[in-house]
Amino acid sequence: MTASPTHVIVGAGLAGANAARALREEGFDGRIVLIGDEAQLPYDRPPLSKQYLRGEASPDDIRVLDADGWSQLDVDLVLGTAVTWVDLNSRRVTFGNGTALGWDRLLLATGAEPRALPVRGGDLPGVHLLRRLADADRLRAALQRADRIVVVGGGWLGSEVAASARQMGVEVSLVEMGSVPLARTLGERVGSIYRDLHASNGVALHMRASVTAVLGDRRATGVQLHDGTVLPADLVVVGVGVRPRAQLANRVGLAVGNGIEVDVELQTSAPGIYAAGDVASAWHPVLNRRLRVEHWANAIHQGRVAAANMLGANRPYDRQPYFFSDQYDLGMELTGHPDPAMEVVFRGDPSDGAFMAFWLAGGRVSAAMNANIWDVTDTLRELVESGRPIASERLADPSEPLDALVSS
Repeated sequence: MTASPTHVIVGAGLAGANAARALREEGFDGRIVLIGDEAQLPYDRPPLSKQYLRGEASPDDIRVLDADGWSQLDVDLVLGTAVTWVDLNSRRVTFGNGTALGWDRLLLATGAEPRALPVRGGDLPGVHLLRRLADADRLRAALQRADRIVVVGGGWLGSEVAASARQMGVEVSLVEMGSVPLARTLGERVGSIYRDLHASNGVALHMRASVTAVLGDRRATGVQLHDGTVLPADLVVVGVGVRPRAQLANRVGLAVGNGIEVDVELQTSAPGIYAAGDVASAWHPVLNRRLRVEHWANAIHQGRVAAANMLGANRPYDRQPYFFSDQYDLGMELTGHPDPAMEVVFRGDPSDGAFMAFWLAGGRVSAAMNANIWDVTDTLRELVESGRPIASERLADPSEPLDALVSS
């Protein structure tokens, strides 16, 4: 490394932004260059389907830092610019305009991109994808003019958009291939809670259904389902998942599978290059498998660990995944990595609006959710991380203190 090193971060989302901040907090006094292809200061994405979409938050409310904050950190922001090449030998990144920048350590935090709907009419005007601030601005403006919409996909994004649209007074039809919303993440029993929640808030649910065409000549006017059913709509929102933005890494020869493959310290197959956030397929030392996590907390914590390791800390990334979602009056936090096939144990009655759920594998808690019950996340994380067998009866018994389950 040079006497005055330069660390470059490609991707100015949450992972990249938090890595830049962490480099300074870890004592790095060289040059930091944070590059983003959006012409926006780094911001939080979760509000885009919730508060920001409903007009309850402004762009300033969701910024990681304002311009003065980045200036005080002495971080060089290069926004509205894409990196087109990484030279592994000369250690330089090249921009779309042909200019180049040298680096001593490089972090790829390029995130993910939404999948389009691969059917006839899927590219019509009035079909919305939601990933970026500009997407949310367009969707919010369209929702304010709409009477009815179709949301395709009952995962987290689709469910949150459906809830926000109903809160804005728009009629919503939700189309999902599974038997209930969120089945692929939470399983049938917990997903049915969200099915009932949406139904009670007036969403027309079309489960075990798929879209075969988006209807309309010059713009979307509805969708056709696999059984011929036509759902008229003023606009269509597509939430059928994302793919990691690993094209750059793939082109330059880094190991890429379901994302950029990194080791337990978040280093790629090329020494000195790291990856973090939605794009990183990281080896998890506890789960003993690769894991690519698309959640807010993962981006923050991986970005910070990657930054420390760029400075030689050699820290393993072994945190359990964490996720949160707010839909209508149900707020939840999820710790761990649930599998829909696992046994699920409830503590409390979900119909009462406040409960916990535990996913068990071999009698051990692999994941835990707290819904409308707060200040228990740290304890639930300890419970998941303990790997200790716990009887289902104790988990389900509200008189059994959570702390006792952790310490027993």
